[in-house]
Amino acid sequence: MNTTLLNRNSLFLIILFLVTLLSCEDLLEERPKTVAEELFYNTPEEVETAVNAVYLSFKGATWSELIVRLDAHTDWGYGRGSRSILSNVQGFTSIDEMNDYWVNFYSIIRNANIVILNTKENEKISTAQVERFVAEVRFLRALAYYHLVRNYGAVPLRTENNLKERDLVKSPVTDIYTFIREDLEYAETYLPETPSKSGKPGIYAAKTLLADVYLTLGEYANARDKADEVIKSNKYTLVSVTSADDLRANVFGPDLITSSEEIFYIKYTRQVGFGNWILWVLNHEASGHFNFGGAYAHYSDATNIFFVNWDENDLRKRLWDNIDFGLGATTMVCGKYADTEAVDRSTGAGNDLPLMRYPDALLIYAEASCMAANGPTAEGMEMLNQVHRRAYGIDPETVSSIDFKVGEYDALSFQDLVLQERAYEFIFEGKRWYDLKRTGKANEIIGEAKKVTIPEKAYLWPIPSSELNYNQALDPKNDQNPGY
Repeated sequence: MNTTLLNRNSLFLIILFLVTLLSCEDLLEERPKTVAEELFYNTPEEVETAVNAVYLSFKGATWSELIVRLDAHTDWGYGRGSRSILSNVQGFTSIDEMNDYWVNFYSIIRNANIVILNTKENEKISTAQVERFVAEVRFLRALAYYHLVRNYGAVPLRTENNLKERDLVKSPVTDIYTFIREDLEYAETYLPETPSKSGKPGIYAAKTLLADVYLTLGEYANARDKADEVIKSNKYTLVSVTSADDLRANVFGPDLITSSEEIFYIKYTRQVGFGNWILWVLNHEASGHFNFGGAYAHYSDATNIFFVNWDENDLRKRLWDNIDFGLGATTMVCGKYADTEAVDRSTGAGNDLPLMRYPDALLIYAEASCMAANGPTAEGMEMLNQVHRRAYGIDPETVSSIDFKVGEYDALSFQDLVLQERAYEFIFEGKRWYDLKRTGKANEIIGEAKKVTIPEKAYLWPIPSSELNYNQALDPKNDQNPGY
């Protein structure tokens, strides 16, 4: 057998074994284990195999579960059974409730660090190849840290430079964000304009994520300008639709390889073990959108003020079905993700999971341009109206009777308008909770819809015991997030 091919296949199998079979404590350790650098990283193909292994942590159910759990932390979202604790937004009774996400994020970080360490000064491949591979995994590392810092706050900052250190103190939130920005600035410099393969990031994925980070940090001019670079690239357009079924099939459908608005998605396929879990979690057999029925573990309610105020002519509202499965006649089940030809109930649906779409860039620009100028701008209003028009089945770039008007809003009311549009557009894409937290509106909006008061502890997830027991630099009492 060809030696290069053997080494490449061996590397993939070893990393697959490490990522999927190690214990929780081992997954938190940054040490490279049995992957010997003298055997691998000798050719571009071997390095790319190592890069591809980083994506293993995006597969399975973890990221689908992350999104549905985040969206239970909203004004419109509810979890059934044991997931009801997420709906009330009161924090967690167990510090290990969200352990899987901590482990998953650090698995991505650990595997990215291994690639960076073995690639950044690699003289066996060209400088351009080094830059491209490192840029790709730094993008993925930044994405993992971005979720970590928003959910857990201060966390240990594990990098390629402290790869062998087990015990690390928590780094301040500001340091984590500085690190994320540096990773994304590198990524936008060296990633290709067109991704090398479907499901890999290109320069505009890095720019979109960086714009989102700037928005979270309140750096509105930077967020506006970075989103504008994505918009003016002319690489993306909104998919035109005329019905809810069009949205289901042509924006989120299982047969899509890609679309004109895809910026960065987790890619799935109709193969057992390689499909999307979210369809099983959300659907109900009465809707007919999923051939295996569904667990309808997450739902909403037509009496919720979010639904009451939602225009019936908005096609996005029609992605919900009124199904009474025992919780009342006003229960709503989401059929946004549909596949009637899935090959397995939990891991056999073909729908990709969108992490960044063109509407992200448009709505980031709309909000950021307004906040930077202390009032809505004509350009920002047009970006918002494009998303709004598409939702009503209207050509996104044609002025219409449903358009919002600049003169009717000030800075704060326009920001609220954009937040509401984001809420409708990104249902079960995991953005609403983050939006309400970053704008300080969570208690007001969720409180009104669900009649709850959010305690301070609920804004961060608890540091899991696996980390506290393993990382001896952390004090389980003083380093745990407040209230746990």
